[in-house]
Amino acid sequence: MKLFKKPLLIFLSGCVILFFGSGFLKSPYAPVQPIEFSHKIHAGNYELACLYCHSYANRSSYAGIPSVQRCMGCHKITAQNKPEVKKIHEYWNKKEPIPWVRVYKVPDFVYFTHRRHVNKGINCTTCHGEVEKMEKIQKVSSLKMGWCVKCHKENQVSRDCLICHK
Repeated sequence: MKLFKKPLLIFLSGCVILFFGSGFLKSPYAPVQPIEFSHKIHAGNYELACLYCHSYANRSSYAGIPSVQRCMGCHKITAQNKPEVKKIHEYWNKKEPIPWVRVYKVPDFVYFTHRRHVNKGINCTTCHGEVEKMEKIQKVSSLKMGWCVKCHKENQVSRDCLICHK
């Protein structure tokens, strides 16, 4: 009986490591941001369109991360006494950009353009999920090749390699 204990213990330890290390229990990627920004309030409650803050999405490959100037457009007047809005004012007064942490990024060898997708009428929620319900933005799509190819296949659009890999 003693002979089986060690291999069994090693096997069970390996299973535990694989289970917990595999990402099975990981929550979606949601980095800490310099300002706690609620998409639920802005896109949900106030129904701000994605393009209001991500103003390059319909004309560029890059959607754009909101500038401090964009935030100050409303927050010169609105919610000035809230702690997170005070942080926006600090960046504004120091003439510094807000160092937002990117949530989505495709590898450098992939060419992706928001413009093409937005102008074809693809809703932002298709890739980014129901952002208007998120208190804290989190990554909901892998953006891995198989995920993109599946979408292209389902929507009967080109899967030519040179569309995304130039």
